[in-house]
Amino acid sequence: MKKKTIIIIALLLIVLVSAALVLKPNKVDVSEIDIQTAKAGKGNISNVVESTGTLEAITTVEVGTQVSGIVDELFVDYNSYVKKGQLLAKIDTTNLAAQLEQSQATLDNAKAELDYQQATYNRMAPLNDKQLISQTDFDQLVYNLNKAKASYNNAMAQHKRNKINLDYALIYSPIDGVVLNKEVEEGQTVAASFNTPTLFTIANDLTQMQVEADIDEADIGHIKEGQRVEFTVDAYPETTFEGEVTQLRWEPTVTNNVVTYTIIIDAPNPDYKLMPGMTATIQVYVLEKNDILVVPSKALRFNPDQKLLMSYMSQQAKPEMPAGQTPPEMGDMPQQNSTNGATMVWVKEGTNIHPVPVKIGLNDDINAEILSGVKSGQEVVLSMEQKGANETAARAGGNPFMPGPPGRR
Repeated sequence: MKKKTIIIIALLLIVLVSAALVLKPNKVDVSEIDIQTAKAGKGNISNVVESTGTLEAITTVEVGTQVSGIVDELFVDYNSYVKKGQLLAKIDTTNLAAQLEQSQATLDNAKAELDYQQATYNRMAPLNDKQLISQTDFDQLVYNLNKAKASYNNAMAQHKRNKINLDYALIYSPIDGVVLNKEVEEGQTVAASFNTPTLFTIANDLTQMQVEADIDEADIGHIKEGQRVEFTVDAYPETTFEGEVTQLRWEPTVTNNVVTYTIIIDAPNPDYKLMPGMTATIQVYVLEKNDILVVPSKALRFNPDQKLLMSYMSQQAKPEMPAGQTPPEMGDMPQQNSTNGATMVWVKEGTNIHPVPVKIGLNDDINAEILSGVKSGQEVVLSMEQKGANETAARAGGNPFMPGPPGRR
C-alpha cells in the first residue's frame, strides 16, 4: 500500500512538472525577432472615386441634306479640316433647276394675270362710283382681282421654295472642325422624304475633349464640379491625363437595377493623342490633403504577439528603460490597437517599443493622417515576426502525402 502511494505521488509530480514546462512561455532570442518600422513624415492623402467613361468631342455636328438626289461631287474626306461655310458636297441640280424654271414661269403668268385684273379694276372703279355699272359686275371685278393676287402670292412662295431647294443642293460646313465620318460616296442617291440623311459627322475642336463617365449612386454624393480628375486610356497605358469635373447631370440611368449618373470631365488634348470613342479609366479626387503628417495605415493595424514582445522587452529593451521604470508585465500590454476609443500605434525609440495613443484624420488604407500623438521622424512598428516562423508553419501544415526535398525523409 505504501509503495502504491509513492508511485501515485511520483506520477502526479511528473504530470505537474510536465504541465509547468508546457504552460511556461518559452522566450525567443532577440536575434530571431524581425521588426519592420517606418518613420512618420510629411505626405499626401487622397480619397478617389473610380469609374470608366468614353471620350467625346465637346461639339459634334451631323451634317445632312434636306433635298433628295444623286451626290454629284464630294470635296472633303475623312479627317479633313474644314472651316465654317466651306463647301462639302454637291447634289445633282438638274431636277431642282427644272423645278425652279417651272415655278418662274408660273410666277410670270400669275403676275400678268394680276396686272390685267388690276388694270380692269382701276378702269371700272370710277364708273362704279358714278353708278354706271351694276353692282354684280363690280363685285365680279373685285373677286377676279383678289383671286389674281392670291395666285401671284402662291406662285411667289412656290418659286422661293424651289430656289431654296436648289441652294440646299450645296452642302456647307456649319462649324470649324474635322470630318470624323463620311457616309456617302459620289454617285450615291440620297432620299430626304421622311428624315434627313446624314452625310458627314464633324467634330468642332479635338484639342478640347470631354469624358462622359457613369458614377454609381453610392458615390455620386461625393462628386462636385471643379474636382481634379486623372485618367488613362488603353492606347497610352503609361501616360496619365488630367482633367476637371465640369458638369454633373441629374438624369439617372438604370441598368440591371443599378442606378448611375453621368458626369462630364474636361480633357485637354493639345497633342491629339486622345481620340473620340476611347475608353477612359478615371479617378475623381473627391478629397485631398497635401503636406500633412502621415504614417502607413499598416501601423494602425499592428497588434504585437505577446510572446515575441515580452521576449524582446526582457532581453533588449530593459537596459534602456528610463530611470524608475520597469518593463511592463504581460497583463499590462494592450491587447488591441483600440482602447477606450483611442487608436494605438507602437513606437520604437532606440531599442524600446511602447504603445502610443494617437488621433487620426483621413485614411486611404495606404497612409493615415496623424493629428496628435506621434511626431515627425518617430519610428512606428509595422510588424514583429519570428524569423523562419512562416517556413516552420508551412512545413508543419504541409501535405504529408507530398514528397519532400531530396535528402529529407
